[in-house]
Amino acid sequence: MSASASTPDAAPGAASAATTPRAPAVSASPAQTRAQPGSGSRRPRLRPGSMLVTLLTWGVVLFFFFPIGWMVFTAFKTEAAAATSPPTFLTELSLDNFARAFDRGMGVQLANSLYASVLSTLLVMLLAIPAAYGLSVRALRKWQDTTFFFISTRFMPVAASIIPLFILLRTFGLLDNVTMLAILYIGINLPIAIWMLRSFFAEVPREVVEAAQIDGASFTKELWRVAVPMVAPGIAAAALICFIFAWNEYFLANLLTSTVARTTPPFLGSFVDGRGQFLAVLSAASTLAVLPVVIAGWVAQKRLVRGLAMGAIK
Repeated sequence: MSASASTPDAAPGAASAATTPRAPAVSASPAQTRAQPGSGSRRPRLRPGSMLVTLLTWGVVLFFFFPIGWMVFTAFKTEAAAATSPPTFLTELSLDNFARAFDRGMGVQLANSLYASVLSTLLVMLLAIPAAYGLSVRALRKWQDTTFFFISTRFMPVAASIIPLFILLRTFGLLDNVTMLAILYIGINLPIAIWMLRSFFAEVPREVVEAAQIDGASFTKELWRVAVPMVAPGIAAAALICFIFAWNEYFLANLLTSTVARTTPPFLGSFVDGRGQFLAVLSAASTLAVLPVVIAGWVAQKRLVRGLAMGAIK
């Protein structure tokens, strides 16, 4: 009975203690936080090792950029100023060299290079995407042998196949044809694109593909609506690399074209002849030839970095 009698006496005290509001915690003001020593507001100090790595990186960048910068600077010089030794930095600049390059027909060569590079890149992507998807997500039997066969086509140098190609194209009347040149670029870039895209498609989760198959998606929808959007950065990186390889190709364009289908790389060599080296006009033409690739890389730089980094970290 004593225990039961003491219970009502203790209950009010416990209830009052439970219902007593607690004082809110006082937070320090921003001024007091900044005034406290050791609050973490100090700037991190640069270590000598990191500063050395930064300086070496800038040195390497300037070392590789200097020839390009000098080419662009020479493009605005006169021929007399470009041929002086030692070179002159304070000289009159003009745009006459670019006009002279177009007067020699560079506009046609740029159009041929753009047509061949874009057409070959589009066809390479249309062929490489299903092939890479079949070798990664929907793996075929003995896919290792298939991928090795694709890359083995790059083992033979192009010079070893130029005579049969020349005879075939001459027989069918396809020499000096820019469309045929683009088709030949497909054979050069297709193995590289398949190898790159296969590594990108290997990162697609199998659960996503199986969910699309359960929902009744066909192979076409499974590929183009599910897998391709997930590896879009990798596709952009592969397409840009194929475009650069086709744009800079010199050997086939020099031997299989003459006037109608002449592209930019063989055209640049025509500025050096028996009359001398026209360095200023050559620099202007080279600047125009580099410009499309630089613009394409600048536009796709985000996707290019993401695409090249895919599969690097597991």
